[in-house]
Amino acid sequence: MEIIPPTQIQKGTLLIASPEIESGIFFRGVILVCEHNAAGSFGLLINKSIDLELPEELINFNNAANPHVSVRAGGPVQTNQMMLLHTRNDPTQQTLKICDDVFLGGDLQFLQEMLADENGPHIHLCFGYAGWGAGQLEREFLDGSWFIHPATKNYLFDVASEKLWRQLLRDMGGKYATLSMIPDDLSLN
Repeated sequence: MEIIPPTQIQKGTLLIASPEIESGIFFRGVILVCEHNAAGSFGLLINKSIDLELPEELINFNNAANPHVSVRAGGPVQTNQMMLLHTRNDPTQQTLKICDDVFLGGDLQFLQEMLADENGPHIHLCFGYAGWGAGQLEREFLDGSWFIHPATKNYLFDVASEKLWRQLLRDMGGKYATLSMIPDDLSLN
């Protein structure tokens, strides 16, 4: 797959944390860009699974029939806000197409219906988001903090979250594949 030139950061781009980011929530992070324009950008960190106890009246995982639901730390901003990233194109819901077969949005009723459907779509419940002011993301990219790659449904929902960072770098090949082999803890090297 072709790497996106820096001037083409756009909705549907994956930001892959470079090894320059050595700690914090973005360490080995992969972010799906959901909006990018002159005013700024926002995205969802999609490869950091979290365990949360959610109110049963909101979401009851014990009664959920859909096996394709996961909970993610969407980013450090407004961590009490939940966003739905999913594979169901439902024009009756207020959803935003991010890339082919991947959508953002939906209300509580939509979520509960999808949880009850044993053949339901893949869903990431993302708590929080990542945000950048005007020009900030471009500066971070040019400073070497992020690599970019086109998003696909497969990367977002089929690759295990703990393997996604390495998988993307391997798929990018060359020097990126070499970077994928760096151990998480350099003291073990």
